[in-house]
Amino acid sequence: MDINRGAYPDALTPWEDPSWRTAALGWLEARLAELGIRETGPRQARVRPWSVIVRIEAVEPVWFKAASPGSAFEAGLGEALSRWAPEHVLTPYAVDAQRGWSLLPSGGPVLRAQRAGPREWEEALTQYADLQRALVPRTEELLRLGVPDARVSGLPRVFDEAVAGNETLDAADRERLRSIRPRLVAWCEELAAIGVPDSLDHADLHDGQILVAGAGRYTFFDWGDANVGHPFCSLLVALDRAAEEHGPEVMARLEDAYLEGWRGHTLPDLRRAAELARRLSQLTRAGSWARLFPTAAHLGDPERAAALLRLL
Repeated sequence: MDINRGAYPDALTPWEDPSWRTAALGWLEARLAELGIRETGPRQARVRPWSVIVRIEAVEPVWFKAASPGSAFEAGLGEALSRWAPEHVLTPYAVDAQRGWSLLPSGGPVLRAQRAGPREWEEALTQYADLQRALVPRTEELLRLGVPDARVSGLPRVFDEAVAGNETLDAADRERLRSIRPRLVAWCEELAAIGVPDSLDHADLHDGQILVAGAGRYTFFDWGDANVGHPFCSLLVALDRAAEEHGPEVMARLEDAYLEGWRGHTLPDLRRAAELARRLSQLTRAGSWARLFPTAAHLGDPERAAALLRLL
């Protein structure tokens, strides 16, 4: 089996534990047998500090994913999303919600492989906003599934815990961050007052996490960084990635396409909410880096610190 460790060749994950590997691959093989899927080539493993993914070659490729304990909710979330909004997400073949394992189908090429232009980005972000609006009434259900709580009212607490718990920050940076806390509270209060409801925030939405499901149709996957929070926080990664590809001038166009469906608010209010949410989403980015496998947890501290310092 080919094993790809990317930029983390020394990271310790459950993959190194023979008993875990035997259990995970045994579960995978049992599910393939139940589904009647016959393997046609060698498996490929992608081992990272936050997940283990095995690609199974078949007539249509199949993926096994094991999330870290901090993202174990992803398996149950994926199953729930496939019931609530099947047109926007992958429908898993099987999940083990307790262990955070999923068996997923091929959903088509990723948007990045299609050399997407601004029009395709507009379509994808519009459909992603449709998904988020559909999930607004399910906020409490999402929390019960274990999706982390990053609602705006609780972000000052998230900030305090992130600053106190990060060992990479030196004393000067820690003090600088604490000095902006009153401003951060004010940003949260202003964002909450605009009144856009909480929903599911993917928190790492880019063109490698969006599948082209057909002409003008997109589905969204890889929910391990997700949280329940302000929906507009999703714009941070998406717009930055689009700007890398097409220049910063595309950002306003894509933001307005995404905001168009959030009716009941003026466009200036929505743009201000998007500005505040993108700033505050550095906190959820920091939180994502705290969800690594326990044996690799130290690898996340520098990334968490960098996200926090971007608040400055």
